[in-house]
Amino acid sequence: MAGSGERARHWRYAELPGVDLLRARYIRKTFIRHTHENFVIAAIADGVEVFHHRGSDVSAGAGALALVNPDTPHTGRAGVPEGWRYGALYPSPDVVAAIAAETTTLRGTPGFVSPVLDDPDTVRLVHQVLRAADEGNALAADTLLRVAVTRLLRLNGGPLPQRRPRTAGARIAARARAVLEERMAAPPTLEQLAADLGTGPFALLRAFRDAYGMPPHTWLTDARVRHARLLLDAGTSPAEAAVAVGFTDQPHLNRHFARIVGVPPGAYQRERSGFGERAGLGERTGPGERKNVQDAG
Repeated sequence: MAGSGERARHWRYAELPGVDLLRARYIRKTFIRHTHENFVIAAIADGVEVFHHRGSDVSAGAGALALVNPDTPHTGRAGVPEGWRYGALYPSPDVVAAIAAETTTLRGTPGFVSPVLDDPDTVRLVHQVLRAADEGNALAADTLLRVAVTRLLRLNGGPLPQRRPRTAGARIAARARAVLEERMAAPPTLEQLAADLGTGPFALLRAFRDAYGMPPHTWLTDARVRHARLLLDAGTSPAEAAVAVGFTDQPHLNRHFARIVGVPPGAYQRERSGFGERAGLGERTGPGERKNVQDAG
């Protein structure tokens, strides 16, 4: 997308295990409804991001953080014509739980209470973590990550809600999810799936939405991209990963992957394999090259 003004880098730093990293500027990018296995800690440097979260749109502008708990459906788009620029940390639930146990008095499974927090100090901390990881400063990256997560939990932390009782609808939804996971590459129609589970299509649709916050077809796309990420991390080519998870070809994977992860699968794989990808949205560098990417800090 040369000349579009959009760029992104999605990477890992070996000295921060269990944490994904992102630095991006988006203008016309729209993230479809999706979830993450990890927490989302997105620090807005400038512009505004709008995202749908638990039934309503919320906005995060410069100096604020967009915070999403694991497995929580959400979207993302620009809230102003110039888009938004941000850096994001994606720590795993285990990483956050360990930090919470050591530095807070939270009980239960820790999480974020509000999806938006105005706190320029933590925004700066997040960008400092990204810069330290970029520079290979392991001590600083690890220290600043722990300080940032601790501050967020103290300002906006609480125990995640316990799962609701297993109603008949929830049990049907869980069974449907298991079938879709097993048959990801060749899923049944809604009617076939409902018949196999002994219910009606609309009853299944309602139960699935109630349980997972999205209809089965949207959940399946999200699950396919999530599984494709694992395959790419393991070295599978994007074309092979696309077929393995049920997309008709690589262009279909590219489209859905970019609308959920924020970068195309090829750029994602090159960067996380250590090849020096610097500007994900189609811009590529070789092992010995370095592109200037605007530092959101």
